[in-house]
Amino acid sequence: MFDSKQIFSIQSEEDFQSVALEVFRYQAQENEVYKNFLNFLNVDYKKIQHTNEIPFLPIQFFKKFEIISGNRPVEKIFSSSGTTGTLTSKHLVTDLALYHYSLEKCFEQFYGPLSDYTIFALLPSYLERTGSSLIDMVEYWIEKSGSDQSGFYLYNHDELYENLVAHEKTGKKAILIGVSFALLDFVEEYKMQLEHTIVMETGGMKGRKKEITRQELHTILKNGFGTEEIHSEYGMTELLSQGYSRGDLTFKSPNWMRILIRETEDPFKYVEEGKTGGVNVIDLANYNSISFIATDDLGKKITHNQFEILGRFDHSDVRGCNLLVIE
Repeated sequence: MFDSKQIFSIQSEEDFQSVALEVFRYQAQENEVYKNFLNFLNVDYKKIQHTNEIPFLPIQFFKKFEIISGNRPVEKIFSSSGTTGTLTSKHLVTDLALYHYSLEKCFEQFYGPLSDYTIFALLPSYLERTGSSLIDMVEYWIEKSGSDQSGFYLYNHDELYENLVAHEKTGKKAILIGVSFALLDFVEEYKMQLEHTIVMETGGMKGRKKEITRQELHTILKNGFGTEEIHSEYGMTELLSQGYSRGDLTFKSPNWMRILIRETEDPFKYVEEGKTGGVNVIDLANYNSISFIATDDLGKKITHNQFEILGRFDHSDVRGCNLLVIE
């Protein structure tokens, strides 16, 4: 019997291949949508011997179908943002505890224990709708931080400024996580000199401001917050894991997540490291939905767990996080 927690004990490429293939075979049998997709492609899952051979489900399927592996009841539905009248992606989560375990282990891999931090969240566009996986993630961060000072801020910038300044004086670590347009609005009002607080943007202008490159965004935010670097989070409704950038504009994935870059004209071929193509994501934390997703993002793979996000395919509709166009 496969224990989904062994996903988080992966330490090597050999471990990853072994667990990923086991997850693939499970989903090929227990996910009706994926099973039909494989049958349509005339793929025999028993003959797949490497992750490079696995067909990736187009991310648009989350808009039209219920993507579930197994028969556990749905505990929560995460939905993407979208304009009025457009179809939104829905991620049916049948094991919310697995999601929380994944995001906590992912955070620890890059930043250490959540209990070491106070969490300040400036995510107005996400707070103003329901079904955001990002809000659920940050709520869990806040809970696990154990700090009375952790919390969400809508448009109360004065209070946020005062609390950030007061917290800086304690010398304790903090994270300010915010959607891009809200962080820009904040630094238009206030200038700070943060030494103990990590500023992390999640992307997204959401039509509120002119689109700029991530490099331009980070320059403005570094000047406004007085920091040497701006961190970034790469996540989306359809994933239960996150990639993080610590200021160099490249993301790293946790041990149970991989990025593959496919050719833009042939979705079943992969490009070499350093070349641009479509982003395929393996997220083994998606054990109960689908772990092999062909996204609408463009990117480059740098190493086995390091990648860049360079924008989106022209035909893709604007939704979710990381909507910045990058040079």
